[in-house]
Amino acid sequence: MQADIPRIVIAGTHSGCGKTTIASGLMAALVARGLDVQPFKTGPDFIDPSHHTLICGRASRNLDPCMMGESGVLRTFADATTGADIAVIEGAMGMFDGTGGTDTASAAHIARILKAPVILVVDAHAVSRSIHAVIRGFKDFDPRVTVAGIIYNRIGSDRHRTMIAREEIVPALGWVPRHQECEVKSRHLGLVMASESPAMKAFGRVIQESCDLERILAVAAAAPPLAVPGSSAHKPHPSHRHAVIGVAHDDAFCFYYQDNLDRLSRAGAELRYFSPLLDTEPEVDAVYIGGGYPELHAAALERSRFRKYLRNRVTEGMPVYGECGGLMYLCRSLKTDRKYAMAGVFPARAEMTKKLQALGYVRGTFTARPGLWTGTLAVRGHEFHYSRVGCDADARFAIRLGQGSGIREGNDGLVEHAAIGAYTHAYFTDAFARRFVDAAAASSRH
Repeated sequence: MQADIPRIVIAGTHSGCGKTTIASGLMAALVARGLDVQPFKTGPDFIDPSHHTLICGRASRNLDPCMMGESGVLRTFADATTGADIAVIEGAMGMFDGTGGTDTASAAHIARILKAPVILVVDAHAVSRSIHAVIRGFKDFDPRVTVAGIIYNRIGSDRHRTMIAREEIVPALGWVPRHQECEVKSRHLGLVMASESPAMKAFGRVIQESCDLERILAVAAAAPPLAVPGSSAHKPHPSHRHAVIGVAHDDAFCFYYQDNLDRLSRAGAELRYFSPLLDTEPEVDAVYIGGGYPELHAAALERSRFRKYLRNRVTEGMPVYGECGGLMYLCRSLKTDRKYAMAGVFPARAEMTKKLQALGYVRGTFTARPGLWTGTLAVRGHEFHYSRVGCDADARFAIRLGQGSGIREGNDGLVEHAAIGAYTHAYFTDAFARRFVDAAAASSRH
């Protein structure tokens, strides 16, 4: 099949140059023009996509060759852009920064896979003519990538703009002044979530005033047709299984790959969203608890009656899958300013730390013991956390990592009854999604 949709990659010279604000503001400006914008984010990010989704009204998708493979990037892109007018892809870090100091999974890599032109965001603070040396370097560094335009960020004055504009290596598509009132606050895992700040959406007005949207649209329209491997995202898997999987979604748990949720739905799951902070006994056959910020809501999680309900249902055999923040919640306790009681599913204790404990891609093997989860599957994902989990000596694990830290000595995926909790944010395969739904259906009360 072919994907013939206007598309651009918004890349940056480095982290902190303003590309997330620029990309989100551009999405908002295009939506304001009446366009149906499909957003994407390169790499394993949960926070920036939350801003994209709020702005565009379409679920932002991650594009990551390390977890999806290049063909997976193409299929997700093609499936997600169905019905959209334009695709805007926000890069991560610097344009050529990939995994392990390589080009792999960089914004440039994604641009090559998608044959997408790049608009480069450069931070113009405290620099004038010298910025063109940087731009020339980015333009010529990889001839396989087309740097089609520049958006200059943090312009200090009209005089500052004039000094830079005397020369032009790549066409200037925007001159964005400094707007401190539109800056989004950060915390230990990155920017705050979209539900906590409307600033990104509000930046659309700034982009409308300071960027040439017609020329940006022309750059996007110049992207050539894209050949895409056979796509199956909208075809349900043949299965007689059906189950209700509860997805924890509130201020404490909000990190999910949209592709994972879609795969569960295609495998036969009815996804029912609920809040561990507020709900008590959701009617579900299994529970999926993603990452997030349980440490910021530990007192409320301790007070919630859901944790007792969950512990009882796990004892009865209900499947539960928890990732990172979900893992922490499934432990006996979580220590932040003090120790808070959590769900008590696993013989383990979670503790927040000031130092980063793990960051990077994960590869391993999921091997379930006899029970609702069966068989051996490959695992790919990412880990990023400022916490550690101390386990009892008899703790059991379902995931053995060949790459990554996990919970302890390369072991991840604590197991208790049919509950599994891992630091790995896994990118689900179709096989894993079917396994999850089958386990849920086998334990169904309905």
